[in-house]
Amino acid sequence: MIHWRLGVLATVVTLLLSCSSAPNGGDPASLEASASARIQAIPPANPEKYRGQIGAKGWQNPYLIVKSGGVALLDPDNHEEVLFKPEELTQALGKLPASAWPYGRVVAVTESAVKVQGDEVPIRKNRAIVAGTLESLHVLIRWIPAS
Repeated sequence: MIHWRLGVLATVVTLLLSCSSAPNGGDPASLEASASARIQAIPPANPEKYRGQIGAKGWQNPYLIVKSGGVALLDPDNHEEVLFKPEELTQALGKLPASAWPYGRVVAVTESAVKVQGDEVPIRKNRAIVAGTLESLHVLIRWIPAS
């Protein structure tokens, strides 16, 4: 019985150590896989919980804004935007606590309402990367028209 408990303890310690990242970022592939696993642990989207939502007002799950210079994650508490590269989307979403996903695996996505000439192509490219990444993570997208 003691050997079994020691084995379980060793396994738990090994898992905890393997899940922690190095201070300088660690292996990008393992960080991506770990973030993806955290997102997959979120329950599937429950449309009944957000069916009455119109636009962005009152949205409680992650809210993304596609911009020409990247993707912004809106912090609902202080309405600040955290900008990152589209390729960092999985890690950005994977860092969010489970409490940030009350509707399940669904995010609201809109395009930046502020555009200048020449923004169309980068925004279209970033939008495609976001859509592809979310689809690969089995995260539903709730497209919000830019206002």
